[in-house]
Formats: sequence, C-alpha cells, structure tokens
Amino acid sequence: GESAFHRRIPEILEDVDEQLPPLLRAGIAHSYETYEELHEQKEARDVELKKYVQNNADCRRLMALEGVGHISALGLLVRLRGGDYDSGRNAAACIGLTPVQHSSGEKVRMGRIAKQQGSTLRSCLFLGARSVVCKLKHREPTTEKERWLKGLIARRGIKCAAIALANKTVRTAVAMLRNGNDYQPQPLAANAA
Repeated sequence: GESAFHRRIPEILEDVDEQLPPLLRAGIAHSYETYEELHEQKEARDVELKKYVQNNADCRRLMALEGVGHISALGLLVRLRGGDYDSGRNAAACIGLTPVQHSSGEKVRMGRIAKQQGSTLRSCLFLGARSVVCKLKHREPTTEKERWLKGLIARRGIKCAAIALANKTVRTAVAMLRNGNDYQPQPLAANAA
C-alpha cells in the first residue's frame, strides 16, 4: 500500500548494506522524488477541489444524494449542466448507467450494461452507490429509497442494486438541477415498517 511504499523506499535508499548498484540507487531516488512532488501536487489540487465544491451551492445540494462525494458532485454538475438533456433517463444513458438497446422495428431487445463504455463519472457513481449498498446490507432501512434498495439487493444482488442506485442518483440530480430544489429523502411510513 501507499503507507508501506512511503516507509520502505527511504529505508532501502538509506541502507548501505543493500547490494544496489549506485546507478540504480540514484535512479530510484530520482523517481521517488518525482513521485513525492506529484503526490504533493495531487493533494493540493484535492484541497482546492474540495473548497470549490463547498463554495458551490449546486455541488453542496448534489452531495446530499446517497453515495455522492465531492468528485462525483462536481462531475455530475459539469456533465449535466454541459449537456442539454431533456430527461434524467437520457442523462443516465449518456453516462452509461442503462442497458444497451438492440432494437429494430417493433422488437425491443434490451442488452446488458456495457462495462467498456463507462466513464470516470460512472465509476465514481458506481463506487459511491456500492458503498451505500454494502452499508445498507447490515442495517434496517430508514427511508423509502432504502427500503426499495434493500428489496432490490435481495432480488438481484449487490452490483445490480448499486447500478440501479447510481441510475436513480443521476435522474434525481437532473431533476434537482432543473428545478433548483434540495434533496429530501422520504422517511418510511410508521405502518410500513
């Protein structure tokens, strides 16, 4: 992992008993310095990104959705504001969260969700949704969406439920950005539990 990498490389470079040729030792040292510089730049960009997201009202509203973090919120904002989608369904299809259609004439044939045409945004949304699904497996639902999701997990499995949640997230995000309202999950009715 990253912490072991940060710990071991300096140890290897400082160990004089290590039988590394001087040229290799110099190359590793240079590569490690370059890695450290890039890592610091990445951390600085991540801090700037988080500040931007916190200062943007639309991004803050999008982060209220289940499984949406600062990177997913910014990706959704850019993708949904940049594209002129007439419906949430079309937006989810463009991001790659709906099955591919192989239709002709009157016959509608739905394929599977293509893994190869996915984008970084789709990956972020799927990972966030998968996190929500895995946490929901071990507790009782508190909202209508969680109840729907819990039933979907039982019927179709974790991965299918995660894709369905990501699809629903995109559709909800389109409606939120179009109408300018906040996300308010619907709590479970007292008699439905």
